[in-house]
Parts: sequence; C-alpha cells; structure tokens
Amino acid sequence: MAQGMDEEKAKQEAPLIKEAHEMLVKWEQNDPEVRALWEKMNSWVYAGFDETYKKLGVSFDKIYYESQTYLKGKAKVEEGLAKGLFERHEDNSVWADLTAEGLDQKLLLRSDGTSVYMTQDIGTAEMRFNDYPIDQMIYVVGNEQNYHFQVLSILLDRLGFKWGKELVHFSYGMVELPNGKMKSREGTVVDADDLMDLMVSDAYRTSMELGKFNDITEEERREIARIVGMGALKYFILKVDARKNMLFNPEESIDFNGNTGPFIQYTHARIRSILRKAESQNSQLAIVNCQLNPKEIELIQKMSEYSAAVEQAGKDYSPSGIANYCYELTKIFNQFYNDYSILNEPDEQKKQVRLVLAKNVAKILKNGMALLGIEVPERM
Repeated sequence: MAQGMDEEKAKQEAPLIKEAHEMLVKWEQNDPEVRALWEKMNSWVYAGFDETYKKLGVSFDKIYYESQTYLKGKAKVEEGLAKGLFERHEDNSVWADLTAEGLDQKLLLRSDGTSVYMTQDIGTAEMRFNDYPIDQMIYVVGNEQNYHFQVLSILLDRLGFKWGKELVHFSYGMVELPNGKMKSREGTVVDADDLMDLMVSDAYRTSMELGKFNDITEEERREIARIVGMGALKYFILKVDARKNMLFNPEESIDFNGNTGPFIQYTHARIRSILRKAESQNSQLAIVNCQLNPKEIELIQKMSEYSAAVEQAGKDYSPSGIANYCYELTKIFNQFYNDYSILNEPDEQKKQVRLVLAKNVAKILKNGMALLGIEVPERM
C-alpha cells in the first residue's frame, strides 16, 4: 500500500499471502511435506478446542472437516458448470452470476482450481443432509457472514437441493467486552479459556466475600465456584437476544441479585436446603386440600407456563426466552418466600403444599438451566 497499491491489490501481492497460497495449492495436490505440517498444526488446534469445549460442557455428534468436504464441493461446482449454472472465466476461474438475485458475481473456484469457503460449504451441506434425515439446517454464525449464507442458500437451490431455500442462518451479534470486541480477525479476540478462568476466580472471590462458602470444604468451594462462574458467563450471554450486539460485563454477571445466573442458582440451592431440612424433620410433601394465597396461585400459574416458554424458544431459535422465564420464576418464588414461611409454617397442610411448590420450582429451574447448558448446585 505504501507503494501506491490499493488494499485489495496489496493483499494479493503481499509475499506472505503469496507464500500461503502456494502452500494451499500444494496442499490440494497432496504434497507430503505441506500435509505433514498441516496435520501437526491441526493436532495442536484440535487439542485446544477439545479442552475449551470440555470446560464449556459442549459436545458434538459429528464434526465435518473442510479438508474432507472440499472435493465434494468442487464436484458439485463442476456439475453446475456442465449444466450451464455457472461460468468459467478466461483465467480458468469459475463464478456464479447472482445479478438476477440482486447480488454480484461469486467466485467458486480459483484460476488454479483451488476451492474457496463457498465451495467447501456446498460440499458440507450435501454431506449433512445425506448423513441425517433433517428437515432444516440452521447455521449459527455471526452477522458478519450474512452475505455468505444468503449466497449459499441461492447456490444450493440452483444446484437442485430442495432444502436450499429453507436454509436458516441464525445471525448472531457480536459480543463486546469493556476492553474490546471478541473478534479474532481484528486481533481483539478475547481468549475463551482466560475468560472462563476469570469468571470462576471471580465467583470464588465473590462467594467468599458474601460468606456463602462457610462450613464447606475447599474442594466443594472450588466445584461450586466452577459451576457459578460458568453459569454466570453462559447466562449473561444467553439471556440477551442473540441477534443483537451485546456488552459482556464480568462483574455484573457474577452478581447474586438481579437477572443473573448466580441469582437463579442460589435460589435453587436455597430450595434444596429447605427440602433437606424438611426431610430431616420428617415433613411430608403432599398435595392436600387447602386454601391457596395469591402468591401461591401466581407461582403455580408461572410454573404452568414452562412448556410453552420452551416451545416458543425453539420456534424463535432463542435461548433467551428460557433464560428470562427462569429469572421470572425465580423472582416470583423469592417474593413468595419473603412473604410466607415454609418450614416454620404452623399449619401442617399449608406447609406440605409449600414444600411441594418449592420442590417443583427447583425441578423446573434445574431443567430450564440445563437446556441452556448451565448447572445448578445443590448447595451454595
């Protein structure tokens, strides 16, 4: 660029870019040295991925590697070329003309025959639908790739895949921290492992300061801090509509009051403590015929909405619906608990009803948070 080239031309002429592209060509030609280096580096990356995903509690039924799908993608592009769906330019590159759809020309194969992301995604999509009897494919990818998936849907439809038009790009917003965006390509990425470690240590420190770790072993403290820290991280992100950009504040997320993961987790632990004490007192948990107060009725009505909240979250592709339902239920329970005693209720029938209500609130909170990939501790 200092020599007068525009940014696009400078990128093409940069020595490191040229060297990387030469390696890509060799890789597609199965060059032994390049392939060996690639396999070594990939093994480091996958080991790191596995460690991070394990911390997050994330697992996959099947992983598709671009290195295994690009040939299928190239074959589909060549097939489309033969049918006149795409066009080959003078430099031997293959393009799709999308001007009729209000877009531009899209590169599918470079002049040297190497594939691009779009080519690989075409191959991967075909493999997924062949492997699984699914009705719809949902890509959960950031909003910076809106154009890419718009094009992919058009190309799959053009190639004759009936599910091409039904492709869903769940376009989520960017997560920002007080010190920058979490965007790897701009060099401002926040290391996920560092962030998780920070959340767990913050949960440990906050719990100690609030006296919630009294009378438990150090091992229990560490485990609870892990559950609370990871719950705070996941909940703070999932409670917001994923399509919107958001600011993640670690300190705010670890608060034991308000719309946070620790608030819901602590309420669950409180209920479990109540139930343990009731068991030690040989108290009965049974539905009996007695007059319900307005708070108890409100609690029952809210619990009855759980299945509808889950169903709607599925229709909207929005975990935030489940997160906010759990918060609303937690809030109503705490208001009820603040106004009415459970274990010290002198009327045995009322006591039994309240214990049943508390037990079911805990059950719903545990199930709802599990749908978000969040654990709830038995004690805090």
